[in-house]
Amino acid sequence: MSIFSNRASDSPEERGAYAGAVLDLLGEDEPLAVLRATPSRLADAVAGVPLRVLRAHEADGRWSVAQVLQHLADSDLVWSWRLRVILAQDRPPITGYDQDLWAERLHYEDADPQEALELFRVVRTANVRVLERSTPDELSRVGVHSERGEESLALLCRLYAGHDRLHLNQVARILGAVR
Repeated sequence: MSIFSNRASDSPEERGAYAGAVLDLLGEDEPLAVLRATPSRLADAVAGVPLRVLRAHEADGRWSVAQVLQHLADSDLVWSWRLRVILAQDRPPITGYDQDLWAERLHYEDADPQEALELFRVVRTANVRVLERSTPDELSRVGVHSERGEESLALLCRLYAGHDRLHLNQVARILGAVR
């Protein structure tokens, strides 16, 4: 399994390694700049790509581009709740979720890539606006993640920006493999 696999069955050490690897993808780059740019970068990556290619899998058991786009849309919906609850409440619990079960039970296989991309764009724009209005003190507020422990909004910004990079790389890799 790749360091970038993020399974519900992972040990705390594997979860920590995953988070570290995602943060490494961001490096010293400005998280908000990455978060702002990702919707258009994704749109550019899939522009003009036929639906059959967006639904193609590079290998058995791997996600298609359409599934990745739906994952990103749902991930930002989750993040939308997390950042708002952290801003509004003191040390709220943040529930983890099994992305593979979401993909299976929410029928990512049937996702419309353009609808997923549009949902991602709208929710991401709203999330970035909330973050842009947040003060440094607000960005230091924390939630307590059920799998990873205490996480500040500033850390979540970095994690989601690295997560964007992970999936932008994945989309490019899948398209290269299935075209």
